[in-house]
Amino acid sequence: MLLILSIHVKCFDQMTGTNLINLDAFDDEGEELNVIIETPKGSRNKFNYDDELRLFKLGGVLPSGAVFPFDFGFVPSTLGGDGDPLDVLVLMDEPAFTGCLVRVRLVAVVEAGQTERDGETTRNDRLIGVAAESRLHKKVRSLAGLNENLLEEIEHFFVSYNEIKGKEFKPLGRFGPVRARKLVEEGMKRFKQSKKKRSPTKSGKKKRD
Repeated sequence: MLLILSIHVKCFDQMTGTNLINLDAFDDEGEELNVIIETPKGSRNKFNYDDELRLFKLGGVLPSGAVFPFDFGFVPSTLGGDGDPLDVLVLMDEPAFTGCLVRVRLVAVVEAGQTERDGETTRNDRLIGVAAESRLHKKVRSLAGLNENLLEEIEHFFVSYNEIKGKEFKPLGRFGPVRARKLVEEGMKRFKQSKKKRSPTKSGKKKRD
């Protein structure tokens, strides 16, 4: 029995592999973001990456008729104002899949404040990017290239999504790729600082909403 258990643990460790949180935030050239997709476009299920288990878990289900309008993921090796990796909404031709690594060109950011059920308010900005291999959005390079209706749809989704959870999402402003990259670089610094403070046996990532 003990022999079987040890084999099982070894196989599980090999299956889970690298902790995705620790991948580089940018590609080798430093121009495009590495984004890990958690929830694909069209899904009612919200998936969260658990970096202690090194697996994706079901984090919730949207009401009937509501789906994620775009692929949604996070930037590894970053931390936002809410203590989680920075969130990215990715525009691409077809939905990816949970756990897919997508190279993304930053085009904008919606800066926002999020008020929790207990009244605590933190920053929870939403980066917006275009998949590097996208054909439909290959001409989009900045905030100006995004349709106003699209931006309103994105903001409305996150406002509604948080209302369902009893939270408030308040957009504070829309900014272009320069500001978006600055936020990523700030998030990278937070991540490095947090690693110095953490115990070697703990990754420190909390549950993502």
